[in-house]
Amino acid sequence: MAPDSLTPGGTATIEVNGRSYRLPRQPTVVVCVDGSEPGYIERAVEAGVAPWFARILREGTNLLADCVVPSFTNPNNLSIVTGRPPSVHGISGNYFLDPESGNEVMMNDPKFLRVETLFPAFQRAGLRIAVITAKDKLRGLLGKGLELAPGKACSFSSEKADQASLATNGIDNVLSLVGKPVPDVYSAGLSEFVFAAGVELMRRDRPDVMYLSTTDYIQHKHAPGTPVANAFYAMMDGYLNELDAMGCTIVLTADHGMNAKHDASGQPDVVYLQDLLDGWLGAAKARVILPITDPYVVHHGALGSYAVVYLPREANAADVMAKLRATPGVESALSREQAAARFELPPELLGDVIVVSNRHKVLGTSAARHDLSGLTEPLRSHGGVSEQGVPLICNRKLGAGPTRHWRNFDAFDLALNLVA
Repeated sequence: MAPDSLTPGGTATIEVNGRSYRLPRQPTVVVCVDGSEPGYIERAVEAGVAPWFARILREGTNLLADCVVPSFTNPNNLSIVTGRPPSVHGISGNYFLDPESGNEVMMNDPKFLRVETLFPAFQRAGLRIAVITAKDKLRGLLGKGLELAPGKACSFSSEKADQASLATNGIDNVLSLVGKPVPDVYSAGLSEFVFAAGVELMRRDRPDVMYLSTTDYIQHKHAPGTPVANAFYAMMDGYLNELDAMGCTIVLTADHGMNAKHDASGQPDVVYLQDLLDGWLGAAKARVILPITDPYVVHHGALGSYAVVYLPREANAADVMAKLRATPGVESALSREQAAARFELPPELLGDVIVVSNRHKVLGTSAARHDLSGLTEPLRSHGGVSEQGVPLICNRKLGAGPTRHWRNFDAFDLALNLVA
């Protein structure tokens, strides 16, 4: 299928979800570094271990942007690849109460995605696409609508790289290509595999558009400037330098930031909402959903800074919200309509009350329901407004234009339309 139109200068463009994008003139790589709050890159640069980042911060484009709230992985990755907020694409969390079935489910099924990503539109315009994720939970959503076949598109994860096939992923023999074994899901290696695969795939096939998405295992455990964090960003620096040397336009952003969420003794600082609501309304009358929940809870214990509450019919929502707002550690308690408008969320997928905790608190259900045995370091987590700020950087200079409120889902707009 031909591109939608031509710009006045003759460059082909496509329109996706109400936004126009120029087709790339060189390979374009957008990277989502999971959990990369501002400061990680800068501290690695200051430590002298990230020369590529140092050059890009100095000579390229270095912006701060806001991610979408809830500041979780699924809503933000899908915002980045659709160019729109959750009110448009429909992915409101990692986990939710499905209004059709009444069951609590992971929001990983492509059926929950309401619009197409940029990738099928780019493919229809004749571009070759590569999507590489750390965790397999995102692969189906990000690859929805792609014709997966050699020379056309591939979509695979580090987690299941050994299972990649031509029929399912558009690529096989990934381990041979990368020269690395499948990493442990709870390791920095899961993200390194993404970059190593991206470099080798760019070297071999030179896809026109590549999307790389990592895991936040390191950021959940190590603050900016710590030796382990600096080593992680030094690893990224080397692979990004290789992609840059191959002529790629690179834009890097994050799905969310990260903050310390523990008390002075190092224990998680938690507001257990189900316990509070049981005391106010009666046992199990209300239902608390934690949208941070995913199959990989070891490093955060399903504790995040955003929660959804379903109230019994007889409850006075205004009274409940007033009590929640008066609870230490709660930043805001919003009605469904208020949260949908403020955070650009689909209201029909929200509960009666949305709760956001402050910078150093997390929200839980009941104390007895959270297994925190996997937390080997003081808790760092995300989900609220306090984790909304993220980097947005590019290895090209930003062209002239008006100032704007940058969002992480402006990444493809920046890469294709705005850099010189």
